[in-house]
Amino acid sequence: MSIQAGAVAPDFSLFDTDKNKVSLADQKGKNVVVLFFPLAFTGVCTTELCNVRDNISLYNNTNAVVFGVSVDSLFSLGKFRDEQKLNFQLLSDFNKEAAKAFGVLYDTFPAFEMQGVSKRAAFVIDAAGVVRYAEVCPTPGDLPNFAAIQQTLNSL
Repeated sequence: MSIQAGAVAPDFSLFDTDKNKVSLADQKGKNVVVLFFPLAFTGVCTTELCNVRDNISLYNNTNAVVFGVSVDSLFSLGKFRDEQKLNFQLLSDFNKEAAKAFGVLYDTFPAFEMQGVSKRAAFVIDAAGVVRYAEVCPTPGDLPNFAAIQQTLNSL
């Protein structure tokens, strides 16, 4: 079962594409959007993250930090981030610890029988570390509800 709104967000420490360790606990005092996505270089994931890239001012205007998180290595995420000119951090959950903690890890990914791939999910965490919005997409082809994410951020 995934983390629900009202719960304290589980902490994680993951490496970004610049090889820096990033901890959720270090973000206290800021709103945080955590976007779990299945795999870099795939169509829906690219669409999702480019939507955030193109609308980053909406996140910046609500004192929000955005993290894209996948089980890809930090090296492949770095290439993906560069190619797509993403203007927010991508974090490697290669060991699947964050996806497990948030309850968004597939037992078996619907395509190609891959194990250990994260579901597409969105969480808005407030400045105190409480989850204010939680969405796990029904299928990997679905996008998160960006309007609901923005509405939540605007209410914080």
